[in-house]
Amino acid sequence: MNLHWADLLLFVLFFAVVVGVSLYKSRKEKSGEDFFLAGRSLVWPLIGFSLIAANISTEHFVGQSGQGAGAAGFAIASYEWMAAITLVVVALFFLPKFLKAGIYTIPEYLEYRYTPAARGLMAAYTLIIYVAVSIAAVVYTGALALRTIFGVDMVQAVWLIGIIAAVYTTWGGLKAVAWADLFQGSALILGGIVTLAVGLKAVGGLGSFLSANADKLHVIMPADHPVIPWTTLIVGLWIPNFYYWGLNQFITQRTLAARSLRQGQLGIVFAAMLKLLIPFIIVLPGIISWQLYKADLTSPGATTDMAYPLLIKNLVGPGLRGFILAAISGAVISTLGSLLNSVSTILTMDLYKRHFRKNADNRSLVRLGRWSTLVFVVIVCLIAPQLNNPKFKGIFNYIQEFQGFISPGILAAFLFGLFVKKTPRSAGLLALILNVPIYGLLMAFGGGIAFLNRMAITFAVIVLVLAVMTLAKPMKEPVVMPVQKDFDLTPAPAMKIIGPLVIAATIVLYIIFR
Repeated sequence: MNLHWADLLLFVLFFAVVVGVSLYKSRKEKSGEDFFLAGRSLVWPLIGFSLIAANISTEHFVGQSGQGAGAAGFAIASYEWMAAITLVVVALFFLPKFLKAGIYTIPEYLEYRYTPAARGLMAAYTLIIYVAVSIAAVVYTGALALRTIFGVDMVQAVWLIGIIAAVYTTWGGLKAVAWADLFQGSALILGGIVTLAVGLKAVGGLGSFLSANADKLHVIMPADHPVIPWTTLIVGLWIPNFYYWGLNQFITQRTLAARSLRQGQLGIVFAAMLKLLIPFIIVLPGIISWQLYKADLTSPGATTDMAYPLLIKNLVGPGLRGFILAAISGAVISTLGSLLNSVSTILTMDLYKRHFRKNADNRSLVRLGRWSTLVFVVIVCLIAPQLNNPKFKGIFNYIQEFQGFISPGILAAFLFGLFVKKTPRSAGLLALILNVPIYGLLMAFGGGIAFLNRMAITFAVIVLVLAVMTLAKPMKEPVVMPVQKDFDLTPAPAMKIIGPLVIAATIVLYIIFR
């Protein structure tokens, strides 16, 4: 596809503004707290948009939209709608405890509650999953989208994405990422709305779309459904949601950087409201693409991951094309920037400072954070093209499948650590160790068990083990956690109203699309 001059102009202007503003706003980031936690100065609009921009990437525009076009249909919306409820719970119960402790990273909390070994193992798990799964998948899907829509060479697309993200992430740290997210989060939502409108017009309007795709517009699926059976809504889907939104460093880092508990809670619930809209601008276009281009999506060598890119390629005209390119590229770069900042934070604060240079000053920590970001960019850009393997059954499935090796154990460790005061210190490390073999055995010998149900089984086994440990050898005295001084821990009064409203709205959506 040849780009019109207006497409190129919009694309260049968009990223000139994004990079320019983010570098300017983060020009004074010198200390470790400045670089890794934006000086704990983020306010709720930045937090909310940054959460969404970090989350929504080509994992969604390519992977989740592809699932909508494929076997899952609109049922894949459960990832987004259940996330809205999860975010409300995180804002009310998780965030106050984390902000009170004044931690830099999520693994850091495990050291205070359990043992240094638990912190180190979670940090190692996180680095491996981020590099081998999360970051690689983001770069791969971004390059796939650009190649499908615009005919850009895959390798060139990979390095373009990596270089832009590396520039503002290495310069200004989390504050640069958050300001870039403000622009890119707005653009991806607007771009999604434009794509949905164009797609609905192409199929003859909303009424025609609903009647033609009635079989794909249900969120409650049979128990034997291969992707998202209704049984996963009881336990299985909550595990990746609570892990992702409450215990995942690259998401929670912007909430740990909140100016106050009130600002953090309002930012999280703002993101929860936006999550209710995401399926309509990502999953519905995938279903529209299936209706229009089923033959292309089922041709030899094709996958449903091409659904959203095909819609853009065939329906969006000159001018708007540049904006869509900027929105999709921005979504990729936002997520990539957030992930890179988080892995550099974990490497620096959880591993380097603790094990190699305990007395490292702020300057050396920031320098290591910047250099490690560049190294991770190079590594990921080299391995991302290898993910184009049909055995992964689509990139969205690949990401969720391999998260199961760590998320049930991490969630179990934190739930017991946060809310069961008598859980012994050794339980945290054991939960993390058990996760890999249990999930691995289920994956190898579980037959047709959906991966979300495998997560549920793994989680249940670990919870049972921790419960038995707690009953058999309870702690006599609760752990004394650190307290962040001179920090406003006053909760947001509006949470009492907005939180229940978000939950009620989610339930209504499930009733409508049941």
